[in-house]
Amino acid sequence: MPKFPLVVIVAMATASALAVDSLPSASPGAAQTSPKPTPTPTPGPLAPDVLPGSGLAQHDFFFAGEAHTEDMYIVRKGKIVWSYHVPGGKPEISDATLLSNGNVLFAHMGGVTEITAGKQVVWNHDAPPGTQIHTAQPIGHDRVLYIQNGLKPAVYVVNIVTGKTELQFPLEAGNPKNVHPQFRHARLTAAGTLLVAHMDMGVVREYDEKGNIVWSWKMPGRGPWGAERLANGNTLLTDGGHTVYEVNPKGRIVWQFTQSDAPAYRFWSLQNVYRLANGNTLFVNWFNQWQGVPDPNSLPLQAIEVTPDKQVAWALRSWAPPAALGPATTIQILDDPGIVPEDVHFGDIR
Repeated sequence: MPKFPLVVIVAMATASALAVDSLPSASPGAAQTSPKPTPTPTPGPLAPDVLPGSGLAQHDFFFAGEAHTEDMYIVRKGKIVWSYHVPGGKPEISDATLLSNGNVLFAHMGGVTEITAGKQVVWNHDAPPGTQIHTAQPIGHDRVLYIQNGLKPAVYVVNIVTGKTELQFPLEAGNPKNVHPQFRHARLTAAGTLLVAHMDMGVVREYDEKGNIVWSWKMPGRGPWGAERLANGNTLLTDGGHTVYEVNPKGRIVWQFTQSDAPAYRFWSLQNVYRLANGNTLFVNWFNQWQGVPDPNSLPLQAIEVTPDKQVAWALRSWAPPAALGPATTIQILDDPGIVPEDVHFGDIR
């Protein structure tokens, strides 16, 4: 199978006034279920009838959604060429990566799993009782980094060939007894450090492989959901609400995008966000299946791509066959086959 890149956002926005992730969740030891959402927002159009861009054909991409079932797709030239569907599977695919060998690594709250293009399980780790896993990243083809929420949250790097845990260090949480909202997105940087969005503490922290904090930034307002280190050294992140920030190493906001910058495109709980190779910023707009079904007369967007001057370049809305993608969590852009998403390191671990 051809190589696929990781040039993606993994941002989500909910159709409720408050995100599911900001709500109280089950205490440790309770069943791993999604919290009940808040009421829907004020009725009205969620986006223009005619959207900018070329719809499904704008980019080739890998798509995974946080929903009642496990659903993932590869879209090429505007058509679904691969799909994965598990009815009644572990829900909430909060993070997913399509590797260059065609395998898929995904975190689904109840654990983290890697499958082949043929949908065979390569490796699986179930979250222990009272814990959750919402983010995972491959390091080469032999190692997986993940964060485990819980009473004692921690970062782990596991060699999936030997089964050995090669690195582990604890993380601070705002409320160790409220597991669900502790952490979502974490990503390795080109320098071999790890950016972690401490959602329930309202801060983004960067760690070295020994667990030392080497940089941090306090989020205004809501807690951070996603964070990504850019090639220019700045950090791109979201506040879990409706604002994207680009922050320089000194902590100064050098660019931001809010709902008021695109009032015709409604979103409420931005989560992961990524800077694309073309300089645009892409975020994913999540629909909350625990709230109900989308209004067929006003379907929510699944992704929005904006230019540096905040113009909407592409908006994705694909809810009907033959490409009923469903709720969005991850969109990994596959336009550049030279990018290898697992080509990362954490300190000396490669």
